[in-house]
Amino acid sequence: MKFNFHLPTFLITALAFSLLFLAGFTFKQQDKGYVLDHEKDIAVDDVGPHNGGGKSTAYPFFGKFKGNKVTFRKRILHPGSSIGYHLQEAQEIYYILNGNGELQMNGKPIPVTTGDAILTLPGSSHGIKPAGNDDLTMLIVYQN
Repeated sequence: MKFNFHLPTFLITALAFSLLFLAGFTFKQQDKGYVLDHEKDIAVDDVGPHNGGGKSTAYPFFGKFKGNKVTFRKRILHPGSSIGYHLQEAQEIYYILNGNGELQMNGKPIPVTTGDAILTLPGSSHGIKPAGNDDLTMLIVYQN
């Protein structure tokens, strides 16, 4: 029996099986009703958002999930960085996981610490930075 190898057919078949495999994995995850992100796999070195400057580390959980209606992010503000003062257009929640910081809310400084939760409302202006020489770690949640 003679076997004829046809490279274009082989490549198309390999590509098709690869796409089916990847699609199956993606749909399998969604079929189970969850998406799991590991913090160690998504860490991104960044500057402070809203022109906050300095160095921060962002963890954009579920950032690659299409159709996500909520942003859920962990952010570590390192000393010298901040989330810059900005006008809030929608509700946003900050939850302080660790550290001490200073929230500027509508021009007034407010000390924040581990365990504090802040709900910022549309029309308010705010920014936040670490106090002292330690990191400020927080969770940030808002609707997309």
